[in-house]
Amino acid sequence: MIETKILLMFFTTSILLALSPGPDNLFVMTQAAQQGRRAGLLVTLGLCTGLLVHTAAVTFGIAALFKASAAAFTILKFTGAGYLLYLAVLSMRAGTATGATTAAVRLGSAALYRRGIIMNITNPKVSIFFLAFLPQFVDPSKGPLHLQFLLLGGIFIVATIIVFGAISILAGVFGERFRESAFVQKVLNRAAAGIFAGLALKLVLAQR
Repeated sequence: MIETKILLMFFTTSILLALSPGPDNLFVMTQAAQQGRRAGLLVTLGLCTGLLVHTAAVTFGIAALFKASAAAFTILKFTGAGYLLYLAVLSMRAGTATGATTAAVRLGSAALYRRGIIMNITNPKVSIFFLAFLPQFVDPSKGPLHLQFLLLGGIFIVATIIVFGAISILAGVFGERFRESAFVQKVLNRAAAGIFAGLALKLVLAQR
């Protein structure tokens, strides 16, 4: 299998990539600030489930379809952009609630988990990124390529959980201090709507 030093290099690179500002960590930060660290952690688990799909896509060659087919790429990215705009509208319409009522209006675990999955799998750029990134660390002489791809995908997911988990906790603590204020909660909702809309625009403008 892949040498340990290569795996350590890949893990370090994955940590740095997860730390760099991007749609996924902004999404996690926004959810955690709005609804608490639990929400951020659940969205993180959903995003990582989506990464399993992208890892499988690279392993079995599906990602090559999105790179080769303009139609497939466009359909998927507009689906993702539409979902982000839907979340932006929900955030704009969200009311304010403080104290005990705040917990009542928070999304359930399944809904937050689904958000993470949908956010991730509807972004074709992730599969194309994996298609370009993972092969740099595989070696045909070290065993079956599909096993190496799956191993690298698993390591990338672990790195993502570590970084996004930390973001969830920090954003959740920050948000908790301010969610008791109806005014600040309204500002958070508007900021979330702006972030979701911005991410949607970025996805629409994405090129293969």
